[in-house]
Amino acid sequence: MYTLFVILVVIASIFMCLIVLIQESKGGGLASGFASGNQVMGVRKTTDVIEKITWGLAAAMVVFSVLSVYMLPTPVADTTVMENAAAAQKATAPTTLPGIPAADIQQAPATEAPAETPAN
Repeated sequence: MYTLFVILVVIASIFMCLIVLIQESKGGGLASGFASGNQVMGVRKTTDVIEKITWGLAAAMVVFSVLSVYMLPTPVADTTVMENAAAAQKATAPTTLPGIPAADIQQAPATEAPAETPAN
């Protein structure tokens, strides 16, 4: 159900972008290309329809967004992602290399500090 609401929000936002591009702005916008529609319905009627579609899509986006948050799936695990990452880092020894098990790595022999000679 969550996925459905997310898809509906994306579709509504795409339509919103297209409708905003069609609206007449100070520079004329893309609405000037739809002159035949303006002749049939009249200039004022076209802007009313486009404005109502814009407000309807905005309301639909708000409703779908709220419903998608309400339908958000709950996590199954009791631990968070950060706790899992910390546990994985703690379990991994810092001397392990990718592809080589930790048991196969030989530690370098410890070098002993030279014995100090007493001063004469």
